[in-house]
Amino acid sequence: MVNKNIKQFIQVAVSLGIAIWIFWFLYKDIALESLIDQIKSSSWAWILVSLSISMLGYLVRSWRWTLLIESGEGEEVTVTRSYHAVMIGNLVNMLIPRAGEVARCGVLTRTNGISVGYLFGTVIVERSIDLLCLIATIFLAFIVEKDLFVSLSNQLVDLESLGKILISNLPLVLGAIATFILLVLFLFRRFRDHGIINKLQHFFREIISGLKRIGKLSTPTAFWLSSVLLWVIYFMTMYTISLGITSTANLSSGEVLLVMVMGSIGMVAPVQGGIGTFHALVAFILLQLGISEVDGKIFAAIIHGTQVILILVAGIVSWLIMMKLPSHTEPKEA
Repeated sequence: MVNKNIKQFIQVAVSLGIAIWIFWFLYKDIALESLIDQIKSSSWAWILVSLSISMLGYLVRSWRWTLLIESGEGEEVTVTRSYHAVMIGNLVNMLIPRAGEVARCGVLTRTNGISVGYLFGTVIVERSIDLLCLIATIFLAFIVEKDLFVSLSNQLVDLESLGKILISNLPLVLGAIATFILLVLFLFRRFRDHGIINKLQHFFREIISGLKRIGKLSTPTAFWLSSVLLWVIYFMTMYTISLGITSTANLSSGEVLLVMVMGSIGMVAPVQGGIGTFHALVAFILLQLGISEVDGKIFAAIIHGTQVILILVAGIVSWLIMMKLPSHTEPKEA
């Protein structure tokens, strides 16, 4: 137990250290006065609208979670309790990456008497669907901003020359692809119980079982609609705050969608609250859109900072509310 606690502490410390280093590296050359001036010149009416939309997103996520919780044990979970549990989970995630998923399950276990294992299974389904939605959103952003995607790719590799090489060596390319597929299948069969292969197989099994589980819900349509609505809300959160900041007010909806995608990828990184990774990816894509490096970094700092403040305030309030509730007790048999 001691060794496990030490290992967890080291993991948290390392992820926090990486996050702080990335953040420092990004902002070490930006004067505090520039950030203050940008904040003063921003339209806080739009920023407050963005935060309101973000709060709506947390409520929709909470409602979607209740749709998944169809347990025959304990007390029925209301949207209100689900919301408070979700916000406590977000608060914990700001301190320890991924621990918030366990924390929000623990909260409902205490107040509603539903097993942690069952609740964590619903969270896995949620996260699997969120990943699929992220992939779909990336594909949508590619369709909407195809020229920019191609331009970014060309900066890394000459696509035209690469295409000619592939066509001229088509038989060899097809043979290499077939060999690669066979090699992957062999590795999955040969080492299915080892390391990363086992984790990948487990990951795909979870996605498939999650999709099957959704199909068995009493309201699967509501679950899918809420999942799509969540990503519309994420976009509107980013779009409205971009209108409130001078440097990004003229971005098109397609460009904002691309910024949102990059920010979402940054939030997936295993660091506290996406600190550093979110800022780096958002600033990078804004630079490609013609926004200066300084303005891009300040935009990332404002949107991330306001979201952090929202989670801290709402999370602490939810924690205080839920801690006052009595622990669930099973009714005594007559």
